[in-house]
Amino acid sequence: MGQKDKNFIPIIESELRRKPIKIPEEVCQASGIYVFGKRLKSLIFSTDLAIIKNNNADGVIAVYPFTPQIAINQAIIEVSPTPVFCGVGGGITSGQRSIDIAINAELNEAYGVVMNAPTPNTLIAEMKKRLDIPIVITVVSEKEDIESRIKAGVSIFNVSGGQNTPQIVRMIKEKFSEFPVIATGGPTSEDILKTIAAGANMITYTPPTTGELFSAIMEDYRQRL
Repeated sequence: MGQKDKNFIPIIESELRRKPIKIPEEVCQASGIYVFGKRLKSLIFSTDLAIIKNNNADGVIAVYPFTPQIAINQAIIEVSPTPVFCGVGGGITSGQRSIDIAINAELNEAYGVVMNAPTPNTLIAEMKKRLDIPIVITVVSEKEDIESRIKAGVSIFNVSGGQNTPQIVRMIKEKFSEFPVIATGGPTSEDILKTIAAGANMITYTPPTTGELFSAIMEDYRQRL
């Protein structure tokens, strides 16, 4: 018997069940956020059911640039093997309609609902009275009034500020060091590490599209012929 390596992690996979879309290893350095007893460090940003079924992220953030629809949220939650955070509007779709979609998401066992940056605090406060799952609000600028969002009932910030994301995360953490923050990791390993160093607890990862994945597979097939 050789000496035990405490850092060694056995890996068991199969050709059919392996996850072809893998989250960058740098994401493991994030602290994670415990949501209903599960420690989540990574969320895959997608509404593509095939991609959602074939990745190794801890969860899914399902937001899209259209009016939120109950049928879409239900389909994603049903297919996903991991917790789902559903987009419920807050911009064009707002008011009672957003609340109704959020309640439906909770009843279908979503782990949280995600609101767009324009969402008024009055809507957050009203939704907070009705929901038992976290309300996540998207933050896109350092100019936003973070404290008023917390007072309204937000549970988690989702920072999506492009190249300014680390600065926005740092601004939040300097004022509210223990408040949970999700953030976009960026296109490179260096960007991910900068965002984590700024204080992000959880990282969202944008996977390649099915078209891009197919292109690589088809090229491989051609090389074999």
